Amino acid sequence: MKKILLLFCCVPLLYACAGEDVKVERPLEDIYKEAYQEFNNKNYEEAAELFQTAESQYPSSPWSADALVMMAYSRYMDKDFSGAILSIDRYMRFHPGHVDVPYMMYLRGMCYYRQVSDVRRDPGMSAYALQQFQQLIERFPHSEYAKNAKNKILILKNYIAGKVMYAARNDMQSENWTAAITRLQSIVATAQETVMTPEAMFRLTECYNAIGLSEQAIGYADMLRKNFPDNEWTKKLK
Repeated sequence: MKKILLLFCCVPLLYACAGEDVKVERPLEDIYKEAYQEFNNKNYEEAAELFQTAESQYPSSPWSADALVMMAYSRYMDKDFSGAILSIDRYMRFHPGHVDVPYMMYLRGMCYYRQVSDVRRDPGMSAYALQQFQQLIERFPHSEYAKNAKNKILILKNYIAGKVMYAARNDMQSENWTAAITRLQSIVATAQETVMTPEAMFRLTECYNAIGLSEQAIGYADMLRKNFPDNEWTKKLK
């Protein structure tokens, strides 16, 4: 994932206090070698702990930022998403101008993205993931991660619109027309590029017909025909 780091001349740190024995820290090179070995062997929890040791014992090293990157990625691979996010937050706090900031923003988005559940539940992760990917594109539109982030944004918008549609259908079944209309209009207004938009327009015609507002129903039917002439929901119009 990351470039292999070449570490040279890592001098052990010596700590001595009066009346106490001298404590010799492990050389940074040795910690890194073991950390990468554990990572390559897919022992991600052990790798993360070793990268954390490298960063905490040598915080002023030129490699401390890379240690945090690998710590976060190891925890991500271990599905310890909250631990990965904590590592990313530490990285952003101490290395805001580092070359890997775009990647770390993408990784934070992926930590939330991997925790997105099905449309019947709303853990909030979809909104967090969407926000992270949007911030990445705004700050680094030409980064190598921007294209992938855009694809994830579209997936997330469809997912969020799907949750809204699921709730709207339930409102319609209970004849809570006002709530259903509000939800469906939010899809039409904010998620035009999603696959849910044609269905939202169709169901708005149903809702307005149900409450006797035929003019509004006709308006959404015309909008559906104009924007999605060949869509399956357009064919359902009477």
